[in-house]
Amino acid sequence: MDDTDRRLIALLRENARLPVATLAHLLKVSRGTVQNRIDRLTADGVINGFTVRLKPEAELQRVRAITMLAVDGEHAAAVLKSLRGIPEVQALHTTNGRWDIVVELGVESLEAFDQALQRIRLIKRISNSETSLLLSTHKI
Repeated sequence: MDDTDRRLIALLRENARLPVATLAHLLKVSRGTVQNRIDRLTADGVINGFTVRLKPEAELQRVRAITMLAVDGEHAAAVLKSLRGIPEVQALHTTNGRWDIVVELGVESLEAFDQALQRIRLIKRISNSETSLLLSTHKI
């Protein structure tokens, strides 16, 4: 990846719906160059997909939580793979310190939250967990 790839990714992160012509103009390259780079980054797995981000206010009924996980030994990769298969998992973070993995969860109800936690607790090699509901979000 070069600087143009990094700038392209930054623009796509900001707004993945930008037309190729607009991206080309902003990057000062041809439309074909932008399309070829997007195709290559996608084929190489650098870009895994495009998604929609909603404002938190658009999901007022949504239950959000953070679950911290401790993993036995060197099995974090296997646990991460299992967590990726749970639809309620919004993001995964590895970290140092007491917890090995931080899981962001988003569900429609407390019942769905309970079911998601039950699925997470069934994953082998998780030795301990702690979950906190996110009550409100504050702008910095």
